[in-house]
Amino acid sequence: MPLSELVEVDNTFKDRMEIRRSILNDHPEATKQCNKVAEAAVLEHYDWMVSTYLPRRFPTIYKPTSTAAGPQLYNCVSKTSIPIRPASPMAALDALGEHVDTDFLILLPSSTAVDGSPIYHLEAFVTCFPAGFSTREKCGNPLAAIHKPVPGYEAKLEKSMDRFFAKLEVGRGVKRANWSISTNDKLYSEGGNHMYAEDEKVDKPVENAKTLDVNSPNLDEDVERQKREVVVEDCRLRCERQTLHRLPKTKALVFSFKTYMYKLSEVKAEGSGPELAAAIDGLAQGSVPAIAFYKRGVVWGAKVKEYLLS
Repeated sequence: MPLSELVEVDNTFKDRMEIRRSILNDHPEATKQCNKVAEAAVLEHYDWMVSTYLPRRFPTIYKPTSTAAGPQLYNCVSKTSIPIRPASPMAALDALGEHVDTDFLILLPSSTAVDGSPIYHLEAFVTCFPAGFSTREKCGNPLAAIHKPVPGYEAKLEKSMDRFFAKLEVGRGVKRANWSISTNDKLYSEGGNHMYAEDEKVDKPVENAKTLDVNSPNLDEDVERQKREVVVEDCRLRCERQTLHRLPKTKALVFSFKTYMYKLSEVKAEGSGPELAAAIDGLAQGSVPAIAFYKRGVVWGAKVKEYLLS
């Protein structure tokens, strides 16, 4: 993709800014973090975004201004200002989180493999809309550890992803999209959207408790209980528009994602019900059938498909 497509703005922008501001205020430690090694990269990314990218890409939304406090970037939608020179890397993350409807994760080659190739670690982030995981728990970890709960990642994707990340050139951007079904409309979710095996559980606050223990002797009962609790009207098609590019000075990688939520009634109204129902069936028919369990398809799948095809 051209870098002009890195950030997208739509008619939800004003509402999303309010939601993001609220989440940043309510969950300051969960939504942003910066390890020492990533400070320069965070500031480089911030400087490019507020000095170059945002005012050039969206000139009717972000306007450069000068005040007694110094140069600012004025957000014409929220009617608030963004400092061109942030007080700290954490302040930079806070401003990006509040003023751009995109979550940013900074990755650096913090370790090396046996063959000498770089291994990228998550070293800083601002994420207002995690999709059922805790970003703060993953900060500092390499890609393999971050994706450990994902079925098939180690066997099918780990080596190719490490190579791809290492070879991505400055000036080149890539994008992809994913989808899942959530059983609620919460944009901010640190848990509850996935299922994990016992050896993947860690101690964490109650709000981050894993959905199910797949080794529990009561697993079938737990699944049936959660099936009964599914309310189709509360379910959402949740999609992420993900992008990746490299910063020219620090050579850090910036992984970004914008979250979209759709009511299932909207999916039906546009005539895509059968297509989504087929995709749900496809979760268990691909090269990694365990993905259907990981995404909780065994809980919401039947009710959602019935509704989509009705």
